[in-house]
Amino acid sequence: MSEEKNRREALLYHAKPQPGKIKIVPTKPYSTQRDLALAYSPGVAEPCLEIAKDKENAYKYTSKGNLVAIISNGTAVLGLGNIGPEASKPVMEGKGLLFKIFADIDGIDIEVDTEDVDKFIETVKMIAPTFGGINLEDIKAPEAFEIERRLKEELDIPVMHDDQHGTAIISAAALLNALELTGKKIANVKIVVSGAGAAAVSCTRLYKAFGAQSENIVMLDSKGVIRKDRENLTKEKLEFASDRKIDTLDDAMKDADVFIGLSIKDIVSPEMLLSMAKDPIVFAMANPDPEIKYDLACKTRKDIIMATGRSDHPNQVNNVLGFPFIFRGALDVRATGINEAMKMAAVKALADLTRAPVPEQVNIAYGETRLTFGKDYIIPKPFDPRLISEIPPAIAKAAMESGIAKEPIEDWEAYKEELRQRSGEDNKVVRLLHNRAKMNLKKIVFAEADQLDVLKAAQIVYDEGIAIPILLGNKEIIVELMQELEFDADILIINPQSKEASAKRNQYAEKYWLNRRRTGSTLYYAKTQMKKRNSFGSMMVLEGDADGMISGHSRAYPMVVKPVFEIIGRASGVSRAGTVHIMMTKRGPLFLADTSININPSAEELAEIAQNTANVAATFGFNPVIALLSYANYGSSTHPNSRKVKEAVRLIHEKNPDLVVDGELQVDFALNKELLQSQFPFSKLAGKKVNTLIFPNLESANITYKLLKELNQADSIGPIMVGLRRSVHILQLGASVDEMVNMTAVAAIDAQEREKRKKAKIGI
Repeated sequence: MSEEKNRREALLYHAKPQPGKIKIVPTKPYSTQRDLALAYSPGVAEPCLEIAKDKENAYKYTSKGNLVAIISNGTAVLGLGNIGPEASKPVMEGKGLLFKIFADIDGIDIEVDTEDVDKFIETVKMIAPTFGGINLEDIKAPEAFEIERRLKEELDIPVMHDDQHGTAIISAAALLNALELTGKKIANVKIVVSGAGAAAVSCTRLYKAFGAQSENIVMLDSKGVIRKDRENLTKEKLEFASDRKIDTLDDAMKDADVFIGLSIKDIVSPEMLLSMAKDPIVFAMANPDPEIKYDLACKTRKDIIMATGRSDHPNQVNNVLGFPFIFRGALDVRATGINEAMKMAAVKALADLTRAPVPEQVNIAYGETRLTFGKDYIIPKPFDPRLISEIPPAIAKAAMESGIAKEPIEDWEAYKEELRQRSGEDNKVVRLLHNRAKMNLKKIVFAEADQLDVLKAAQIVYDEGIAIPILLGNKEIIVELMQELEFDADILIINPQSKEASAKRNQYAEKYWLNRRRTGSTLYYAKTQMKKRNSFGSMMVLEGDADGMISGHSRAYPMVVKPVFEIIGRASGVSRAGTVHIMMTKRGPLFLADTSININPSAEELAEIAQNTANVAATFGFNPVIALLSYANYGSSTHPNSRKVKEAVRLIHEKNPDLVVDGELQVDFALNKELLQSQFPFSKLAGKKVNTLIFPNLESANITYKLLKELNQADSIGPIMVGLRRSVHILQLGASVDEMVNMTAVAAIDAQEREKRKKAKIGI
């Protein structure tokens, strides 16, 4: 993708459909006059009076306890420098978005128009009563040190400059684990720190807190090694000044055990790496380009343990592993600050989490068979759902033990469950989907590529590396649209009706006729069918010329399904194909079936649909917890419709007793754990969070998913076709660009899974 196109897309993303990335939404009812009278005048007077009696009541009656101010003056914006407060606002809004999606914290960005330390501090102090915590961001050193120090002393709420402490905490956890793998002691290792800004100083201080020795540390700035005999050193640089008579990075790297890079790209050479001690630990964290390229470093030293700030390599030192969860824990015990004990607790929790068995969902997200603690896995992955339930409790406990928690937690298991619920830990399906598709690129046919939105989706798929698109349709129209979209790529374009495609068309027609000649088909009919894109595309997939196909954006579902069923057909052992929709809800993803094909399935077919849907959930890393729905609960009705569902449950229990499934159930009982537990404690679903809903017929499933989508503005992925011989997925008429991109990722993952099963079957 060209830089200019990247630029336009970034600007469009921030401008449309409404400017910015965050907004405020009400948390209380407001539909009636009574609601408004309670929300504002006269009802609002009562909480005001309670807070006037005791300002701590603000945490009880307002959102203060979940509000963090993200405050910057824009003097040190990552990669952009001193761009000023207004220009830093998109970055601060982005930080607010991360706070919300990772820890359900409401982050409000505040840009302060001053570089004067005293004025900045005074401004923050004056607005502090509004917030439960202060996240300082992108403030240049050395002012950042003074600002944070004074605000921590003068305010009684958590204050943290993430640029300093975030990187320090994450890298310290990685360092402890790397040292364990190499068998080295932190007190003995020689550490080189390239960079002397806020992050470098904070990192080095934290390493020292864990036992690193001053005499073993060499820090460098743009002028070279920071030595005690250098003049005009800041207080922070003087703290790490060395007695050694060396001047350059080359000198410092000789026999060093650890390199910490927080400086600029490409300053470490292979020769420097070769001069390091055995089993070197190299954290090249300059962004976006590290101090030495990952591949070059690993090629130079086979014994290296390497980390960077990049997501496309193992061991990403990513601040999102820290700040959302640190503030979450601090807010939840109403800590009066974020102290050294809490930071060290975060380090230990992250290090320990890395050593624990990795959930299947994380393995799937990163395309790994099994992530295990080792040189390529020394720090948790950002998509790890355990972060929310492990890091905040560690922070909260440290705050309590160090005596700065105003609201201690007593029931830790209940707190962890609350964290899982509030974080939306399962709501990262789309990111998981795209990441996994990228791990093993598949060729996906876009059967309607001369439609503008379909081509836009293909462009995103290509640009993001989700799959390799194959475009079917009128070549002239496609090329013209590609020029309009600036979609400049060497992509296969096929018009099934063209002369150029005649040889392949005839080959496919012969195969089609051989497969269907005893069902009334003639060779002439087969050749006619192969001029149609859905038939041609299906044959491409069947014959292995493509790995998958998506279609249906511009045509009604039944018109697309028919040729797909005729050509692709059902998989071995499957009596009924079906479809699954994944709905992204506030409670996490819900797998719904069958939403598009089976009008009134029998009990046997419902049981098969449930099993296929369970397989889909498992493919995405979720343990399926399945409710078969009805208008009745557990035999309260003897109508055939209800008995059908009951029989389906019996069949599933008989054939697959390990599957967590029950019914027949009304949907409110299925989704409300407390309600189900109180009324039907015998249920296999009692006390469990249902994530899979099987509907008794097509009407109820289709209506439900569309209601969820329209009324709750819930994102959806689907319909995911299950039970076919190959990876073909049919979109709903008028599917959006994003929906098509997501379904392409589904088609790619489906193809990946089929390839794995095939290799396993033949013993590869």
